[in-house]
Amino acid sequence: MRQNLFYFHSIYVIVTSIKRHRKKVAERVISTMDTKILLDSGTNELEVLEFTLGEFSYGINVAKIKEIISYQPVTPVPNSHPSIEGIFMPRETMITAIDLKNCLGRGQSEPGGLFIITNFNNLNIAFHVEAVKGIHRVSWRNIIKPDSTISTAEASVSTGFIKNEGKLIIILDFEKIISDINPETGLKISDIDELGERSRSNVPILIAEDSVLLNKLIVDSLTAAGYDHIIHTENGQKAYDVIAECKADGTLDEHVKIVITDIEMPEMDGHRLTKLIKEDDRTKNIPGVIFSSLVNEEMKRKGEQLGADAQLSKPEIGNLVKIVDSLVEKYHLQ
Repeated sequence: MRQNLFYFHSIYVIVTSIKRHRKKVAERVISTMDTKILLDSGTNELEVLEFTLGEFSYGINVAKIKEIISYQPVTPVPNSHPSIEGIFMPRETMITAIDLKNCLGRGQSEPGGLFIITNFNNLNIAFHVEAVKGIHRVSWRNIIKPDSTISTAEASVSTGFIKNEGKLIIILDFEKIISDINPETGLKISDIDELGERSRSNVPILIAEDSVLLNKLIVDSLTAAGYDHIIHTENGQKAYDVIAECKADGTLDEHVKIVITDIEMPEMDGHRLTKLIKEDDRTKNIPGVIFSSLVNEEMKRKGEQLGADAQLSKPEIGNLVKIVDSLVEKYHLQ
């Protein structure tokens, strides 16, 4: 029993130490504008928490995690999705508990283990897992993208794999898992209809989004909102390649006047893309919008340090269009 408590406490200390360190760094940046610390953002790295279900190892971006707690009984919700274990209220905040094992088609979890409590897309969700192993710091370039032999991009609940000490850690797409349970948590396309009749616009927009489904929905939403000139890419590296090519042939102004980027992407993440754009004299005036499930207080500070012109959470597709409208007007891009 003591050994288990020591093990859990050690993992808790690791996660909370990282969170505290990040907060101190952010506060120091805001108060002193220390250039060296600014470089901590946009390094194209992430920290992945490894956890297990049975004999398999899975990963989640530490930036999504609020805390890790021991399993506790939950209150079942009538007529809810089979993967929803129930609800509970630690510290007076209602949290939905998800049986991750059930989501992955591996049966049902038994009482016990841990809850990884997350916050993304403005949702507080607890994922029930068996054990936590540790944290790995990796570059987005070292994340192996699943190919079509495993599953289609639209259906996959994995965003990539990490090879660590001879084993593969599967990084799960938690946004898709939640969206599959309740589609209302995904992009609210109906918000576009509320914008009413709109004129067409030829302002060129470059999009970096690795989710095939979300990429298409963002493009469709912007097109429905009147924006016809869109280039969409599958990650930050591909988007930056477009920018580099346009710079080389002198067509940057014709093809890229606004950049919209996700944060979590293989090869190059959105923070790194934003950093590269804003530190280049030829591209620093291109408005950049971070549109991600990870836009929380901490991530907003990072985005601000890197020069992002706007940041918002992914469900807010209607607000994304409004922000694009405001940037077009502010910088006279039409």
